[in-house]
Amino acid sequence: MSTVALSQLATALNAPPPDSVAQLPEPQLQLLADAFRDEHARRAEGLGRAAEEALKLVPALARGPVRRILFR
Repeated sequence: MSTVALSQLATALNAPPPDSVAQLPEPQLQLLADAFRDEHARRAEGLGRAAEEALKLVPALARGPVRRILFR
């Protein structure tokens, strides 16, 4: 059992993986950890784009202060 892939998976899940998942072979653990990491990055990017689009609804003079408040 690989501690590196298992550690990466635990980080991606923000919790220890279930025992059944921890018993997977190294390549599958790594593939699963990479998939979780990639999906997290994709969602974070989409959320950032959505927030920027929403700021277009705020009057131009207020955008700077609103951006600073929301994105500290």
